[in-house]
Amino acid sequence: MRRQRLRPLTEAEAYARCHGRRESDVRIVKIEPRRPRYQLEVSGEDLRRKFEEKLDHRAVESEEPVGGTA
Repeated sequence: MRRQRLRPLTEAEAYARCHGRRESDVRIVKIEPRRPRYQLEVSGEDLRRKFEEKLDHRAVESEEPVGGTA
């Protein structure tokens, strides 16, 4: 039979349960998010919009009759 937890474990409690007592050479550190390396000329949203425009244009072209007049 499984017991139900009354509260979630903290990170320290979970570590202690998995790895035993925490030694002095193990530290939990927060790392800053990486900065962008360079500024891009086009955003991902711009690329998505252009791609959708091209797909829509292809759909219109495929609906037009191919060949000359009747």
